[in-house]
Amino acid sequence: MKLTVLADNNTTIDRYFVGEPAVSYYIEDGENRLLMDVGYSDAFMQNAQRMNIDLDKIGMIVISHGHDDHTGGLVPFFKEGGRNSVKLIAHTLAFRQRDDDGLAICSPYDENTLSEKCSLTLSDRPKVLSDRLTFLGEIPQMVDFEPRSAIGKIRTEDGEAEDFVMDDSALVYRGKDGLFLITGCSHSGICNIAEYAKLVCHDDRIAGIIGGFHLFETDERLEQTIDYFRKNGIERLYPCHCTSFAVRAEIHKQIPIGEVGVGMELTIE
Repeated sequence: MKLTVLADNNTTIDRYFVGEPAVSYYIEDGENRLLMDVGYSDAFMQNAQRMNIDLDKIGMIVISHGHDDHTGGLVPFFKEGGRNSVKLIAHTLAFRQRDDDGLAICSPYDENTLSEKCSLTLSDRPKVLSDRLTFLGEIPQMVDFEPRSAIGKIRTEDGEAEDFVMDDSALVYRGKDGLFLITGCSHSGICNIAEYAKLVCHDDRIAGIIGGFHLFETDERLEQTIDYFRKNGIERLYPCHCTSFAVRAEIHKQIPIGEVGVGMELTIE
């Protein structure tokens, strides 16, 4: 598998790409070409063009969760036309209306609109995408130090409710050295995601992780997270997006981490 960062808060040095506080990864898995998230705007498309990545060859888009910094790019992507055959995979709650203090933070498209633009599959269960890639669906509580916290409100069939971002999911790649996780924001907890990936894939080896960890403070939860990484022998860590500099620095004191930015490429065997 080859992964290229198309959108992130940072860009790689001396390569002139567009950065934004968002996530988008271009993934080549054998003959498959897919995107994990599409950022906040058309920045991922501008960057893809500069990298000579042909987005017309994309067969699938996986959405990690429904916040606008992961879904906003759906509008410019589908404006290109001729992309009705693209498969889009997400959790059943990903395209609900949601806001935080009156500010809309949801996808620009709802479920009905997307159904007209692509081949939409919504699932809260794990879904096998290829021989090696799996969409994890809804992440259950697996460790006690990563409780979910609400971010704004979400519209449900019963009305408005606190939004615990239950649609937050991830991709897992079965590599020769174990499982490699690709996350969006890890609202469900990065260690919860790792433990659930082990359960779904029947493999206790976590080879690496790239994505947002949604950690901002150097506190007890971070200490427990680092301890989890060490106990599981996770050697390839690439925290980015919604992971503060202080947190990344603290992790790096004990486990060397990789620097992430637009233009970065990873190859996982």
